[in-house]
Amino acid sequence: MATTAIAAIWLLIPAIVVIAAASAAMGLFGGNKLPVEGKTVLITGASEGMGLSAAQKLAARGANVILISRNVGKLEEALDSVKAAAKHPSSQRFHYISADVSTSSYAAPVIAEAIKWNNGKSPDIVWCVAGTSVPELFVDMDMESLRKQMNVNFYGTAEMSHVILKEWLAVDAPVEKEPKHLIMTTSVVALYTIPGYAPYAPSKWAIRGLADTISQEMLMYPQNVRVHVVYPGSILSPGFDRENVTKPAITKLLEESDPKQTPDEVAEAAIRGLERGDYFVTVNFLGTLMRWGMMGGSFRNNWVLDTLGAWLVSIVWMFVQMDLHGKIKSYGKKYGHPSTAKKHQV
Repeated sequence: MATTAIAAIWLLIPAIVVIAAASAAMGLFGGNKLPVEGKTVLITGASEGMGLSAAQKLAARGANVILISRNVGKLEEALDSVKAAAKHPSSQRFHYISADVSTSSYAAPVIAEAIKWNNGKSPDIVWCVAGTSVPELFVDMDMESLRKQMNVNFYGTAEMSHVILKEWLAVDAPVEKEPKHLIMTTSVVALYTIPGYAPYAPSKWAIRGLADTISQEMLMYPQNVRVHVVYPGSILSPGFDRENVTKPAITKLLEESDPKQTPDEVAEAAIRGLERGDYFVTVNFLGTLMRWGMMGGSFRNNWVLDTLGAWLVSIVWMFVQMDLHGKIKSYGKKYGHPSTAKKHQV
């Protein structure tokens, strides 16, 4: 997918240079919109991968961190690594809570424990990272797989968002100058999906719909709450290894040239986007192109840059779709009916 996009972009280099330069200049003078020193951050899915890397990097910036995941053994190891990354080891505080985000009503007791540990105050930042991906073709998948991924990816995020917003936006909640931040983690498949992600993509698109809705609702409240959505692509993590076990060959073919990033690279890029104050946070250039191509009525990070970028990508998509759809049709002709072609691996 990336190869064809990049080839098309060469035709539009001057426009890209102007947009990139303007974006860099605005980021340089915009200031840090997510200062975390001395604040408390709660992160779900924090025992491995992107969630753990984000926790470590926020600890290195001076944050107090609460880690949420299911496995206590992994949480204990993760907590040690986060403590080791602390900017101020003697004053920063760290904690973990074991919870299954796919369980109905899991978030209320988690937030209650977090508030008790945090001296009666709710976390300043909540970052929902927990997720799972089991790629399969729609006809071949079990419907239970789709339901499970929806429970973890969408409902896990929605439950936590609902509980923490009820705390932050209560009638008697303080109105503060410094904003609270709710960060949801989706995927670039919520911007454009490909065959193989039928049981996964709906949960990630649903997160975007929820975020677009509540980001507008936030405008009605006196409290200062910001909503952000992070769109990672392929992360070289244990989760990526697990998803490759079931991933169809056509999916691997279509994304073979996409950027592959380490959890540290993704976490750092995401945090920098949050520090810029971005609403939609993408972590590499391909993700940014996809974001420009699918903005619709969503909030913009910057109206001028995003409008110019959307114009640019509308041209790029002509080349990308011709390539992607050509590969999909050729694959079908070469291997025959997809349900009998599983033995063919790319």
